[in-house]
Amino acid sequence: MLGPMSLAGRGRDGASGHRGPPVTIYTRRGDDGTTGLRGGERVAKNEPTIELLGTIDEAQAVLGMARVECDGFPELSGLIECLERDLWVLMADVGTASGRDGAGGLDQKMVARLEAEIDRFTARTEISPEFAVPGENRLSATLDVARTVVRRAERIAVGVVPDSSTALAYLNRLSDLCWMLARSVETEHRTTHREPGHTSSKVPASRPDNRPAGG
Repeated sequence: MLGPMSLAGRGRDGASGHRGPPVTIYTRRGDDGTTGLRGGERVAKNEPTIELLGTIDEAQAVLGMARVECDGFPELSGLIECLERDLWVLMADVGTASGRDGAGGLDQKMVARLEAEIDRFTARTEISPEFAVPGENRLSATLDVARTVVRRAERIAVGVVPDSSTALAYLNRLSDLCWMLARSVETEHRTTHREPGHTSSKVPASRPDNRPAGG
């Protein structure tokens, strides 16, 4: 078992490469059920802001799982990595007192960039008039999981972030983009990998625009 020396300070052979004071992974400060926000404020770990931060963190992790599945989709892999990095900015905003007042790093340009990506993939993707059942392939299914986690983050954010924050708009567009990317991957998969006789996993849509509820 590794000792208190930082994992980042060890080489491949397990030897320490850390030259400064030992760095611990654990702090014990959260043993009382609180955690710290940027700026020093400590709040309960079940506080809505922390629930939102944890859900955004979960969304980032699922996007990372999607990126692992991007073999053969280098463009998509790069886009997903950018989205993961965006979520660091969003978490910093949510976890900073000034960010709650809309004075953080997340801005309308980031929302506009998501809209441009949605439009770009929409233009080149065949959208079925039927609802897609997640599971056409691992990548599209993982993107659908990411979409649902982002939607959950959006629902939590309604009660956490102020009206002046860009967080709600960003999360809304991000979930739409995840949906669009999943459908794009399904289209590409059907074009290049479907064997004769394979039936589509579709069911009739109850929404004319075939988008998931909440958009």
